[in-house]
Amino acid sequence: MTWTAGNSDDAFPGTAAKRVLLIVSGGIAAYKALELVRLLKAACIDVRCVLTKAGAQFVTPLSLQVLSGEPVGEDLFSLTDEQEMGHIALSRSADLVVVAPATANILAKMAHGLADDLATTLLLATDTPVMVAPAMNVRMWEHPATRANMALLADRGVRVIGPDEGMMACGEFGPGRFVGPAELRDEILGWFGQDDALNPADFRSRGEAWEPLAGRTALVTAGPTHEPVDPVRYLGNRSSGLQGYAIASALAVLGARVTLVSGPVMLADPAGVDVVRVETGVEMERAVRTALPVDIAVCVAAVADWRIDGVSDRKIKKQAGAPPPVLTLVSNPDILAMLAAPGPERPALVVGFAAETNDVEAGAITKRARKGCDWIVANDVSTGTNVMGGQDNRVILITEDGPERWPLLAKTDLALRLAERIAAWFGTPVMATGGDRV
Repeated sequence: MTWTAGNSDDAFPGTAAKRVLLIVSGGIAAYKALELVRLLKAACIDVRCVLTKAGAQFVTPLSLQVLSGEPVGEDLFSLTDEQEMGHIALSRSADLVVVAPATANILAKMAHGLADDLATTLLLATDTPVMVAPAMNVRMWEHPATRANMALLADRGVRVIGPDEGMMACGEFGPGRFVGPAELRDEILGWFGQDDALNPADFRSRGEAWEPLAGRTALVTAGPTHEPVDPVRYLGNRSSGLQGYAIASALAVLGARVTLVSGPVMLADPAGVDVVRVETGVEMERAVRTALPVDIAVCVAAVADWRIDGVSDRKIKKQAGAPPPVLTLVSNPDILAMLAAPGPERPALVVGFAAETNDVEAGAITKRARKGCDWIVANDVSTGTNVMGGQDNRVILITEDGPERWPLLAKTDLALRLAERIAAWFGTPVMATGGDRV
């Protein structure tokens, strides 16, 4: 591993871009740092990574290097680096140092000024602002030593993001969960200031294409819909909204003015996107109609096909000896077909998604013809694929030219690739991202 030491411009090529030094410490949440790097790169943030010895038990230096495009630091005693005082230069070369995940161990070392490896030496030598995202067992988080260390760090100006509360990998429940890559990305962008973080000059200075969709308007739907049965229960599905949110973000990064109509999800609003939150399919259709006209419509939302006819205004209670209630279903609006129908407000490009569990390609081809949309993105959501709620996706893009089978990609990479294809459809050549061309 070779570091380029010296001034900050050398340490981070492309000096106009905002720069994050990401320290990945040990813990099961370390794998989420890979997604954080993807998200930051998609938001035009330069990232260099330092991996602790414990962190390397969970993720590899190669993975971080491929995603960041930069060498990964591990060894404090590299002769080349130390001859040039590389750890000092690197510690001061970034605009922000982020420790994610931050274990109880590294937080304790930060609090007490210990410097026994590259990561902790950088943290002790830096005068750059520091942000930490703790992740650990609930008992470790609540231990008086950890609480005292966190108070010390907060007093010194370290910004603490999280942790969240929930089920742990160890099976216990409580505070200590890593906040998640998307939320941490948004905190970092917010720290920089959204306008700076997504500055077109950052792309131009790095020789990258910027805003091929400038002047275009886009509408994206995402997430599930919840169709109420009574004040307590609803009909829904397992859609997390991750893919739709990533597509909305990617279109915004390429310059489009984006409206995201979102069903109920646990995701932060993408930077630079106007978000309209709804609950039901009827509400989503109404919000979509309000957003028209647009140039581009991408319908990713998993809208429930049916809703309850006659929602109870009281909780339906189980009665001893009585049969279960009869629920009458009626069809929900077909938002994709509505958008694809000929008319003055039809978007120039209408893209639908087809979540299939069998005969994926054939079902998507049929759906494209039936709905009248321009493209269909088909994915297999059958049991075991982990597409709904997962971080990755494998799709088949169906266009008038036939099917294109895309490789397995992170949902953020797939979103950038689809946004590129949309820009190319409008006649704008853009840079290649997100995997090999098919």
